[in-house]
Amino acid sequence: MKKKIITSAFSNLYTDQRIEKVCRTLYENGYQIELIGNDWKGAESMERPYPFSRIHLSSTSLKTAYFEFNWKLYHLLKKKADHNTILHANDVDALLPNYLISKKLNIPLVFDSHEIFSEMPAIQGKMSQKIWRYLEKEIIPRLKLMMTASGSYAEWFQKKYGVDPVVIQNAPRRQDFTIEIPENNPKIFLYQGAINPFRGIDKAILAMHHLDGVVFKIAGDGPRKKEYEDLVSKEKLEHKVRFLGKLKPEDLRKITLTADVGMSIEENGGESYFYSLPNKVLDCIQSRVPLVLSDLPEMQNIKKQFDVGEIIKDHRPENIAVAVQKILDNGRESYQDELEKASKVFCWENEEIKLLKVFEKASK
Repeated sequence: MKKKIITSAFSNLYTDQRIEKVCRTLYENGYQIELIGNDWKGAESMERPYPFSRIHLSSTSLKTAYFEFNWKLYHLLKKKADHNTILHANDVDALLPNYLISKKLNIPLVFDSHEIFSEMPAIQGKMSQKIWRYLEKEIIPRLKLMMTASGSYAEWFQKKYGVDPVVIQNAPRRQDFTIEIPENNPKIFLYQGAINPFRGIDKAILAMHHLDGVVFKIAGDGPRKKEYEDLVSKEKLEHKVRFLGKLKPEDLRKITLTADVGMSIEENGGESYFYSLPNKVLDCIQSRVPLVLSDLPEMQNIKKQFDVGEIIKDHRPENIAVAVQKILDNGRESYQDELEKASKVFCWENEEIKLLKVFEKASK
């Protein structure tokens, strides 16, 4: 009988594709899975083949929500975990209670760092950054089992804390590409993901002044949405920019398949962004959509291996437009061979082999 795994995350779980894929792989390979998130910012109904629950948070600010979640998670893990349990913590904001319970019961803990939490733009220069850095420094060097989402992240953690994380990229499952490439008029330039700062969305909006016969679709939601909607109005670009809102993963995939050009032009908003490999890059590769990319390490690495699009010279709107236009002039068709090759490398089927090895190790 395989061990029980309790996976926890400060997340409402609904759109977290990494956690969904990890839990499903473990479940399909005979582990008993229980998933714990929270209802911060909503709790959309969802179905999973394994049990899940969301801790109710009554906090109104994110700062107090973190404390409330960690306190309640500790007591829940204390009740649910036993000597036949593997704990699986996602990101530093769920790590402390998992670490304390793993020590208390002397049971294995697998830590999955989706990003470099203490270096995220939203907390830079704030008191909370000091707290997260302190937690990282105290706990991460003591961990035996750690995973992270990019090779550059793994190097960062190795240099900083002397750990050796297993790299498990957040790639989608392999998709056989059988659809005909649509003849769009206007052409579709797509951003998908959270509408956060340092994603290059505002610059891409301004790039629309330099592009004709193109519509920029923004699929997602987030703190900067209102600001970017106002920018579109101010620039009188309503006819060229459309906000699609937050979409279910399966609806988003349908939209991605229709795009002529995708984008992942993150700016250097600190080390967590600088070393990231955004989901949207791998999602576009699986949908065989060429991309405009930032000149950041993980994206350079993909571009060196496969010609999946164009790297922007810098974040000036006119240079973003040049890269988009180059892909449109070449045509989506011309990138298909390279995207097909890349899709065989950057797929969940390759990543889950490494994932299962981590949990086999934890089981021993």
